[in-house]
Amino acid sequence: MRETAYAKINLALHVRRRREDGYHELETLFAFVDAGDVLTASAAAQDSVRVLGEFADGLDDPFDNLVAKALGKLPRVDGLAITLEKNLPVAAGLGGGSADAGAVFRIVKERYSLPDDWHARATALGADVPACVESRTCIGRGTGTELEPVDDSLAGTPVLLVNPRIPLSTGPVFAHWDGEDRGALPQGDARTIAREGRNDLEVPAISLCPQIAGVLAALRGTSPFLARMSGSGATCFALYDSASVRDAAAQHIAERHPGWWQMKGFLR
Repeated sequence: MRETAYAKINLALHVRRRREDGYHELETLFAFVDAGDVLTASAAAQDSVRVLGEFADGLDDPFDNLVAKALGKLPRVDGLAITLEKNLPVAAGLGGGSADAGAVFRIVKERYSLPDDWHARATALGADVPACVESRTCIGRGTGTELEPVDDSLAGTPVLLVNPRIPLSTGPVFAHWDGEDRGALPQGDARTIAREGRNDLEVPAISLCPQIAGVLAALRGTSPFLARMSGSGATCFALYDSASVRDAAAQHIAERHPGWWQMKGFLR
């Protein structure tokens, strides 16, 4: 069995308030790129996880691996041996670990079916995991786990992801948010919400990682109809009206910033 862990991006991310439990109340428009990490699974006597790929070194703690944790959340009659090809940077605002966990849920669903309370099990692994199980454009509320469908007018849109190869943990970025509620997500279809929305974590993320501003400036100079930071950073994305314009943008950025990581794809 082979499953892609689709890269998650937040087309808009509005932080509304800090909660007493330490989490944040937010509203976000999730979208997913048709590329990401790749999981290969086969039946085995017991569960196991092997990690390879460009960013495998970022997952050197087996007790903090969301693939292993997801396997532990899903009862089965036999084990699964999973090889994870880690193509997405770690601590990058792409929900990499959550996407990997979501792919595990889809593998188990195909082979065995999921328990009725799969959403609660996914939520226990992280706020982005339920959305990553579905890996479809949707609105997330609460901590991001309360999902709502949205009229998806962006499916098939060419997208370019760029990261300056600087990991940025989510906790410090939220801690630097100024606490000001700047309002709810706009109404409308996905394209309208994305264009009229914002990412309230861009300013605190740039304060911790100034290179993000350079990535955004580079992307905005390549004629996208939208360029924004994803999640808590440091990855930024740009959406284009055509694949040819996106490909020219990718080449332009690669020539001028050869050290930056990038990935091309289309929104699912």
